[in-house]
Amino acid sequence: MRGACAGLCLALVAAERGARLCSIIHYLLRGQLGWLGVTVGCVVPGYAAQLLSILWFKADGRPPGCWLLVLHLLQLGLWKRDSCRYWDVFQMAAKPGGCACAREVLMQYGDVCVLRLLEALLQTLPHLLLQAYVVVAVDSASVISGVSAGLSLLSLSWALVSYSHFCCLLKPGHLCLPSPAILCLLLWRTGMLGTRVLALVLFARLYSFWVLPMAGVHWLLMSFWLVAQQTDIVAHPCHWRLFNVLMGAVYIFCYVNVQPNPSKHRVTVFYTVSSQDIQYSTWM
Repeated sequence: MRGACAGLCLALVAAERGARLCSIIHYLLRGQLGWLGVTVGCVVPGYAAQLLSILWFKADGRPPGCWLLVLHLLQLGLWKRDSCRYWDVFQMAAKPGGCACAREVLMQYGDVCVLRLLEALLQTLPHLLLQAYVVVAVDSASVISGVSAGLSLLSLSWALVSYSHFCCLLKPGHLCLPSPAILCLLLWRTGMLGTRVLALVLFARLYSFWVLPMAGVHWLLMSFWLVAQQTDIVAHPCHWRLFNVLMGAVYIFCYVNVQPNPSKHRVTVFYTVSSQDIQYSTWM
């Protein structure tokens, strides 16, 4: 199952990257330099994930050489690392003594999920918002932008599902989720993200930059809510504040469980606030 999930994630990443490149070429050929610049600019936040990948290589005792640094500079570092991780997962899953290497397979799978989720939040989410706005507010007949937005939504949803699946596997006594359960998780994440993105895009189309104060208020509420929970996932005070601020921005779009204890009460609060925002955007 983990090998199939890894292969599907890699295929989604390849399709999403291809659609992003097609959208860049599309804007270039049509002379839409403004949309071209913003689309290329959405790639810039991904360098934070590239930097983390380099630091992970150093932490693993493998200082990156010139060729590896060039790959990271070209936004291909995570692709190479993920491909190697997926290959390791496939090899270990195919070994006859599966139980003996289960822990190692799980850690390899966890590395892939965390890196992919970070890249998706930093790079895929901004691209999804941009292409969705182009389709809704600028050019509803743009097939390339629509396909790119759809693949970005599916890729981001799958990254969240993979991370949730990994967190489930880490808990004692939890088994690998069956395919129907993973499909339900994917539908839930896709529906939640699609609704949030559509609400923000429609609000931005009607009220332009007034969407920024609305999103800012939600950001502050979520950040203060995370601070009130006293999450101890980050020990250093400055890093703890930065973590809460960044997760508050993520919570504008989706819920990510960062604590090991049950989350049903936190999910209830999140959906209550999110549903109020969507209703307000629709009413406006």
